[in-house]
Amino acid sequence: MKILVTGATGQLGAKVVDALLTAVPADQLAVSVREPEKAKHLSSRGVEVRYGDFDRPDSLDAAFAGVDRLLIISSQGDNDTRIRQHLNAISAAERAGVGFIAYTSVVKAEDTPLLLAPVHHATEEAIRKTGIPYSFLRNNWYMENEAGLLQGILSGAPLVTSAGAAKVGWAARADYAQAAAAVIAGSCHENTVYELSGPPITHEELAKVIGTVLNREVQVQQVDDAAYAGIMQAAGVPDAFIPLLTGIQAGIREGALDIESGALQKLLGRPLTPLSDVIRELVNGMKS
Repeated sequence: MKILVTGATGQLGAKVVDALLTAVPADQLAVSVREPEKAKHLSSRGVEVRYGDFDRPDSLDAAFAGVDRLLIISSQGDNDTRIRQHLNAISAAERAGVGFIAYTSVVKAEDTPLLLAPVHHATEEAIRKTGIPYSFLRNNWYMENEAGLLQGILSGAPLVTSAGAAKVGWAARADYAQAAAAVIAGSCHENTVYELSGPPITHEELAKVIGTVLNREVQVQQVDDAAYAGIMQAAGVPDAFIPLLTGIQAGIREGALDIESGALQKLLGRPLTPLSDVIRELVNGMKS
């Protein structure tokens, strides 16, 4: 059996590979990356490093050759770019005769109001149309996505949000990665959809968890989207990213990331990493 992971030098992909190396022999694992020199550390561990660029379909034909099980980690960029790249990868997988595709999607991909939804909906539909057995790993929000929020709190700012009392199922990136590894290296996951999430909590509740880690009270500042955009701009966020951030807040407010599911814990076979542990690690990294 040959397993291949795309985007293996990214934040999620690197953690998936680490998890896989504890579950399968290194010679059964390959990675597809745009810059193979950045994956030399994986070669030294016995992982086969292949060149693959989602914008160069010919490179993907070689990268996916002989692969039995493929994990496509969603790419970065605007929606149109990501959809084009994902469709290139799916077509290459079909040409290569890949036997199983897992894809890192987003919770409620079929009906979420999130601005990122079109990417994941289009990708899931394209995978289904191939007829290749699949598993959609619909991830909720990574706690690590809130590093900027934590940095602001450490600097004395309140936790700023325009999401109101809506909830988010934050969980550790490493937990999502380990779940992906369990699916791509495991069995009985054909044609499955996993809504993966931590227990949903509000920003007020998140502030209490952060406060416990910092041993002080963390204030929450509820604002509207326009005020949120202004605060982000004043904090130095590039103008190009502000519509995305305000759109995410609006999506959260509409319930996009509020989902009750035990699928993540079930795939892990253990309790989720406590958010306090994730936050503590992030904070320690910022202080070092």
